[in-house]
Amino acid sequence: MAIPYQNSRTLCFFLILSFGLCLVITSAELERFEHPTKEDGSLSFLVLGDWGRRGAFNQSQVAFQMGKVGEKLDIDFVVSTGDNFYDNGLASEHDTAFQESFTKIYTAKSLQKQWYSVLGNHDYRGDAEAQLSPLLRKIDSRWICLRSFIVNAELAEIFFVDTTPLVNKYFTNTEDHTYDWRGITSRKDYIATLLKDVEFALKKSSAKWKIVVGHHAIRSVGHHGDTEELIKQLLPIFQANDVDFYMNGHDHCLEHISDIESPIQFLTSGAGSKAWRGDIKGLNKEGLNFFYDGQGFMSVQLNPTDAEIAFYDVFGKVLHRSHSSKQLHPSI
Repeated sequence: MAIPYQNSRTLCFFLILSFGLCLVITSAELERFEHPTKEDGSLSFLVLGDWGRRGAFNQSQVAFQMGKVGEKLDIDFVVSTGDNFYDNGLASEHDTAFQESFTKIYTAKSLQKQWYSVLGNHDYRGDAEAQLSPLLRKIDSRWICLRSFIVNAELAEIFFVDTTPLVNKYFTNTEDHTYDWRGITSRKDYIATLLKDVEFALKKSSAKWKIVVGHHAIRSVGHHGDTEELIKQLLPIFQANDVDFYMNGHDHCLEHISDIESPIQFLTSGAGSKAWRGDIKGLNKEGLNFFYDGQGFMSVQLNPTDAEIAFYDVFGKVLHRSHSSKQLHPSI
């Protein structure tokens, strides 16, 4: 059970001027949810992206295998990397697509855990505010979706970042699509605040594992390829603050790419329904460990010293595993 925790930092600068003015500047941190680990201190969860199609394009089959893997791993929660509802998000908080693509699809007992979700570009094409609405949590209590937020799972902190507003083409070349920017009155200010809040949270974190979740890939050999805006604005922050994993969707495939300049592992899980067979930028990319252009999902298992990542196809077959280790007590 996730417990919301609103923690605000207030930076007060008192400028006593000749006319007695007192200026107070306030900046709010990202909202946090507390999610405990298992009794043995371990944590496990599934990662899924680009999925909501009322069960079509093998969404239901992927959901079935998720249920089996979720039971085997005794997962604590599910992470969604965005593009939760196709083609154009939800029409409103009363849109039946929420139940038809979510509640009625992910029915396995093991999946009746908290789902932490970010918005993708397709979600912004509909009523983006609807997915953030508390009403959806009343319809299905598993659902938690915010623009950007943090899940503190003791062993790990997971930083969910709203990447869509960072991508220029959604503002300069919309291709006849309409985007719901109601919550972003000034893009420049929104991005500046987001980057500041993410950097602050990462610097402050003392978690053993630091994980960032966003919709868009930083590195990818799939259809969309690398996202230059994220490489320029987010990647340096991640590299400077010891991020272990960046998890995303957007490209409808499964990928594992290692950063060549830091220990960061780029993990794409955007194969929750419709996949793009054969749509590949090139398999000779430096750092590429794994690529699969079919449907599937990813699992994450963590303890204080080890992380195990696994990718599964629509039949539940393990396609790729990756193992990372850390010292229990870092050397001085």
